[in-house]
Amino acid sequence: MQTAIGLEGISYGTKPIRITKRPTSISPGFLEINGHKFLLYQKNTLICAKPLNLLFIPMERRNFLKQSSVFLAGSLFLPSIVQVAPRPIGVQLFTLFTTLDQDVKGNMQKIADLGYKEIESAFSRIGGFYGMSAMEFSNLNKSLGMNWVSHHVMGAPFKPRPGFDTSKMPRMNNLRDDAQAIVDSLKGTTVKYLVCANIPVGSKEEVAESVQILTKAGKIAKDAGLTLCYHNHDMEFKMVDGQRAFDVFSKEIPADILKFELDLGWATKAGEDPVALFKAQPGRFPLCHIKDFDEGFKNIVPAGSGIVNFKRIFDAASIGGLQHFFVEHDMPKDAIESLTIGKKNIGPLL
Repeated sequence: MQTAIGLEGISYGTKPIRITKRPTSISPGFLEINGHKFLLYQKNTLICAKPLNLLFIPMERRNFLKQSSVFLAGSLFLPSIVQVAPRPIGVQLFTLFTTLDQDVKGNMQKIADLGYKEIESAFSRIGGFYGMSAMEFSNLNKSLGMNWVSHHVMGAPFKPRPGFDTSKMPRMNNLRDDAQAIVDSLKGTTVKYLVCANIPVGSKEEVAESVQILTKAGKIAKDAGLTLCYHNHDMEFKMVDGQRAFDVFSKEIPADILKFELDLGWATKAGEDPVALFKAQPGRFPLCHIKDFDEGFKNIVPAGSGIVNFKRIFDAASIGGLQHFFVEHDMPKDAIESLTIGKKNIGPLL
């Protein structure tokens, strides 16, 4: 069987290929081209590099080295392919939680006009998917040139914080009670990821129950062709009863059942290094939230105007397996203004 060893020693112009870690059928490797690092996967006899979606066609090793041919989905892999197009930037719609439902189509048009290309939905105060069926919302995004990638749900029944009025809101589905119904509702849409927005982790008992909920929901999602991810705040990194929920989820739930959407702002606030998290679990972070804080972590601010070092994190994106990047600002005074600033600051970094 052809393996990544056949790639070593090949160069394109002045751009050498270097395999820093060979992939196996169960763990990724790493590919470096002209200083750019990418995850390298082995799928049966094929070698795939992400996030470039490069497909290396296997040959007999001697022929491979002789011909030095690498193909990209049927076309020659040329040096210019290293100059990757900017990764699409997306929006987590919780940013517009207080205003989106007032004019869904108008606000979605504003997001598209700013140049955002991907959408991650959250819960709506008018029910359904912002008053629409899943297919209607999926088609709306398509009509605006955007891709609906992922959807946020609660892990357990919603417990509002003091002062948060839910009396006029419809019931929120959750993974504990409604996992199958949630997955079924997304059938036929462009959604690829189902994300648990939060789940109880305040005690050892709650963490244990949450492991069961996430494991069951992850299997249901996987059977439907979706990937379940867990979205962190800072609480998952706090020590509770001698353990951290993030560590427990990572160890007790298989990576093919649960992946992570790393909220870069909350992780940084918790004292975590996102790059170190990527290195500890390569390829397990397909999604991220681009959230920023001011000095002292007192207030959330527009992305790129605070203290989070996004460039350093994005430079390591391939290690974590990051493919989708969603700007989020919880309850801003002016959501569109915040998204405008975020697009200006973050776009060039991607």
